[in-house]
Amino acid sequence: MRYIDKRPDWPKFQWNQDKLATRLGEVRHRQGRLLGRMEALGFPLKNDAMLQTLTLDVVSA
Repeated sequence: MRYIDKRPDWPKFQWNQDKLATRLGEVRHRQGRLLGRMEALGFPLKNDAMLQTLTLDVVSA
């Protein structure tokens, strides 16, 4: 997946609002489930999980 500003049709980029809203809703739902699970882990494990996720984001970028 490319960044939006790397697309050849940028800045005339258009999107399908219905598709986007559906996908964002799915992501938001998953985010809520993940946050709930992290809350159940307790504070120290939650911080470890967050640090690991941030590290993976940086390494894969």
